[in-house]
Amino acid sequence: MTRNGQVLVTGVGAMTPLGADAPSSWAGLLDGRSGVRFLEEEWAVDLPVHVAAGLTVDPASLLPRTEARKLDRGEQVAVLSAREAWRDAGAPQVEPERLAVVLGTGTGGVLTTLGQDDIFERAGIRRLSPFTVPMLMPNGPAAQVSMELGAKGGARTVVSACASGAEALALGQDLIRGGRADVVVAGGVEACLHPFTIAAFAQMKALSTQSVDPEAVSRPFDVRRSGFVMGEGAGMMVLERPEFARARGARAHGTLAGSAVGSSANHITASDAEGQAFAMELALRDAGVAPADIGVVHAHATSTESGDLAEAEAIGRVIGGHASVTATKSMTGHMMGASGTVGAMAALLALRDGTVPATRNLDELDPRVDLDVVRGERRTGRWAAALANSFGFGGHNVTLVLTK
Repeated sequence: MTRNGQVLVTGVGAMTPLGADAPSSWAGLLDGRSGVRFLEEEWAVDLPVHVAAGLTVDPASLLPRTEARKLDRGEQVAVLSAREAWRDAGAPQVEPERLAVVLGTGTGGVLTTLGQDDIFERAGIRRLSPFTVPMLMPNGPAAQVSMELGAKGGARTVVSACASGAEALALGQDLIRGGRADVVVAGGVEACLHPFTIAAFAQMKALSTQSVDPEAVSRPFDVRRSGFVMGEGAGMMVLERPEFARARGARAHGTLAGSAVGSSANHITASDAEGQAFAMELALRDAGVAPADIGVVHAHATSTESGDLAEAEAIGRVIGGHASVTATKSMTGHMMGASGTVGAMAALLALRDGTVPATRNLDELDPRVDLDVVRGERRTGRWAAALANSFGFGGHNVTLVLTK
């Protein structure tokens, strides 16, 4: 059964390895630029991985020093992206009790945790920051954004690994559909580039160790892919009840028409085509959209062989081979908790602008991937609906359906 009502997307904000805001990040995707660079920090010398996709601008430099020092890097990025999305939406005049915040993250304030632990071990308890706890707690970004906007309708946090940002959008949609909010600021954030986290993912054999040309390392669906590239960033959307948005004369980028959250219940890290296909089918049903109506698919596609193949199988099974598929992690790296929201934003803007970004570094499509993956040049056209996938360790499967 389809749940009632689409939800309008009236504002977007982002900080990514391609730009410090949503327009520059979107332009970077359309231009096919790469945000993957060599790790030049001294701590990276002995790591098996030497590339990552860091932000183009230090978020602390965009905030007053007194404010920045009280916030974890992830909280800084969340606040800045939420401010941008709020401005883009026209700063809706909404009752505080009807305004909610839902943010997703995979690791929370892990940079604060590791950094303050180093200080504790080296210098003792008296040198710990008094802001350590508010900076390390996973609900910190949602709390900070709720205080920034005066949102009293709830500050919720989703922690479902790399599906967190997409699941936050799904929960935001549910809050509006259920009549509990008129406006929801929803999105995802991640800032965890640190020798410990990079080493931990490397030990799983999840990361690419190639580093001859950083910009060529992330290559979803390509036969020479060798693992994903860690990234950082944030993506935010302002979701609104259509009647509320229209009453205030708001313009919308498009709609979040449907969503589905599933779990494979199969393996802590392995991808599962069956569970992913189930999430896609549920999301289409929820949106009231037929597979044939999907013109664009933003693939989760992290550039691992097992993950790419499982998703390709699931997309082929549910959607078929007619849709234009894009995999933007080829340019941004994998922003984990932020990737689902940024991916949904890319799918939505592709519908709005009639342009799908090409997948970078796709020199030779894996013959086992029977999909129309956009490569070489961005593709123009007219599409009414798009599907965006996000999958996370733990078997989290989230699919969003967006419409023009």
